[in-house]
Amino acid sequence: MNYITEILILLFLAVTFLQSGYDKIIDWKGNVCWLKSHFANTFLGDKVPFSLGIILILEIIAGILALAGIWFLFNDCKEIALYSGIVSCITLLFLLLGQRIAKDYDGARTIVIYFMPAIFLVFLLK
Repeated sequence: MNYITEILILLFLAVTFLQSGYDKIIDWKGNVCWLKSHFANTFLGDKVPFSLGIILILEIIAGILALAGIWFLFNDCKEIALYSGIVSCITLLFLLLGQRIAKDYDGARTIVIYFMPAIFLVFLLK
């Protein structure tokens, strides 16, 4: 168990992003509707479906890489886990940017809570 901290963070990221991606797929219309109102007064208002699609793809990639990263860590290979951390950070930065554009500062603050373990994972694996 040389990588127990990394594995636990990867599990956290896998659950976070795969569940979020699943929710977007299952309730695409509901998410688009809510986000259109959330971004109504911004330049992203008419770009919600495209933006949500980009976030969905990033979340699924981050989640799958997190699961794969766990398997690779058991084989003493850190690269895939590192890629998962990097993609997770990029995804969270996009989400943070969106919350800041929408002036949802409480939402932006929440994203930071998820960013901290993701960036810590990158630090551990670099």
